[in-house]
Amino acid sequence: MTEEAKASEQQAPAVSVVGPRDGETIVLGTTRMRVLEDGSHTGHRLAIAESVLAPHTQGPPQHRHARHDEGFYILSGTVRFTVGDEDHDASAGTLVMVPPGAPHTFANLSDQPAVMLSTFTPDLYVQYFRDLQDVLADGRQLTPQANIDTMNRYATEPATERA
Repeated sequence: MTEEAKASEQQAPAVSVVGPRDGETIVLGTTRMRVLEDGSHTGHRLAIAESVLAPHTQGPPQHRHARHDEGFYILSGTVRFTVGDEDHDASAGTLVMVPPGAPHTFANLSDQPAVMLSTFTPDLYVQYFRDLQDVLADGRQLTPQANIDTMNRYATEPATERA
């Protein structure tokens, strides 16, 4: 084996394995998120989280991201996505991809929990959820303005169509 091949082999990235009870947990009201990949193993190109939305969970205010795509794959239940003025009820097996600039929000309007897998490319938005959890952990109220201020740190703003 050449010295170049040996050096290349030594620098190969480590494979990340996250078991069913592993990952960072973030609790935001009636939503429990499990961060499966925060970007630290993907060169910050991709983050992945599993979210459980309790029955009758209202999501965030309608918003748009300037610098990242967001994907939602519904694992169980039904999640209502509102994109601008259009509602889409996404049941298990449905993928919703939201490109930068598209106004969107989501909610679980049903009597059953809903579970979805979310992707963030690049990973910058995972820290937004951590910051919101810190606000709640500090005993502060998550006011609409506090949420907007936090969104702004991650190239995200409320959508004017339905904020």
